[in-house]
Amino acid sequence: MKVGVTGGNGFIGRYVCEELVSRGHIPLVFDHRGKADRDLPWEVMRGDIRDATAMTELAAHSDAIIHLAAVLGTQETITNPRPAAETNLMGGLNFLEAIAQYDLPGVYICVGNHWMDNSYSISKTAVERFVRMFNAHRGTRVNNVRVVNAYGPRQQAAPPFAPGKVRKITPAVICRALSGMPVELYGGGTQISDMVWVGDVARGLVSALETAADGKVLDHPVEVGPTASSTIREVAELVIDLCVERGYPRVPIADLPMRPGETPDTAVTAQPKTLLSVGIEPSSLVSIEDGMARTVDWFIETRGTHWDAPQAVAGA
Repeated sequence: MKVGVTGGNGFIGRYVCEELVSRGHIPLVFDHRGKADRDLPWEVMRGDIRDATAMTELAAHSDAIIHLAAVLGTQETITNPRPAAETNLMGGLNFLEAIAQYDLPGVYICVGNHWMDNSYSISKTAVERFVRMFNAHRGTRVNNVRVVNAYGPRQQAAPPFAPGKVRKITPAVICRALSGMPVELYGGGTQISDMVWVGDVARGLVSALETAADGKVLDHPVEVGPTASSTIREVAELVIDLCVERGYPRVPIADLPMRPGETPDTAVTAQPKTLLSVGIEPSSLVSIEDGMARTVDWFIETRGTHWDAPQAVAGA
């Protein structure tokens, strides 16, 4: 299949395109960003998911669509919720209308923290419900895939390490540990936050698409997550230990107040058994110990190119 991938220039999107290629499919990246176009080995269509005409054009040139593009962020989307609401809601509806018009199979990426009261989670989960409505009343073939915290090489860090706009757990912790800075954890890191290797996320998304293409529309979201859960503090301690094993000094953990839009001590986790519905054995997922070690090694190798320590720290 020629598969349109909205947000295909993003962190997860790049892995999805690589997974598609490995299975003999042809990615067609649909993204409004120009960066990285020159080194992509697949076709890129410039466009914005808020543009219904552009999304229809994508569908006209595709055999299927995986919809990843969105405005991200938890606390980042609270003070100004409109961009997330407009982009995620209207983009999601444009995706559904486009595949309904051309009768294409599709996959929608949902959020694992669907219960949280922030603009990102609310808008993404609303579209998850629209998918169910379209499947039930418009005859679409779209499978929902809920993804918990994806991590792995190439994930962009936020300031002061790199220009990323959204603070993600893994790069934030790794960059601080490698820079000799205290690792800052909101709410003390007591939140239960399932972590999943980004390559496994791509496997889940493409498998769900192939399932839809075979005519099987699932009555439940596919939840891509580990068989064992960890708190954010446990993940941070693992990262710090991995850095120490590689010769870096041990850094302390600094507890910060909980961020707006997040929930402390949340015990709602992914149900990896749903992976069986798309042919993935949960035990085949990369363990957090192995995946985080590979990720730490990648950040070590790319210091100075992908990210760097603040000048004051680097020169200390």
